[in-house]
Amino acid sequence: MRIGELSRRTGVHERLLRYYEEQHLLQPERRPSGYREYRETDVDTVRRIRGLLAAGLSTATIATILPCLREEGERLVPTCSDLLADLFTERERITQAITDLQTSRAALDDVIAAAPADVAERAARGGAVAGHGTTLPM
Repeated sequence: MRIGELSRRTGVHERLLRYYEEQHLLQPERRPSGYREYRETDVDTVRRIRGLLAAGLSTATIATILPCLREEGERLVPTCSDLLADLFTERERITQAITDLQTSRAALDDVIAAAPADVAERAARGGAVAGHGTTLPM
């Protein structure tokens, strides 16, 4: 199938499919005319890629682990013994990012809580707050 058909069947823009190819996540055949020719299995591969991206993995990581995954119904199951260690590493990276974001949110909450009552009241009503959109001094 051509790239337009793969795009329609997966809901992924053609430009993004070309990016997946650049990242070695897809390897379509090339016709003598230069057109890409995708296999039926590429539909499932694109769905796996989208799921792994949604899980917070980078395309570089996905390129490494994609050959070591198979589908069982709606689940992806690791098939390579060393893959679990990589997945635990990625999980820890994501956990650390969540912790960092929670710390940032708490710091922002402290700044918001320190706002004078009249400013907080205007903001709660959706009113304009002086300096909105500017960088907070630290």
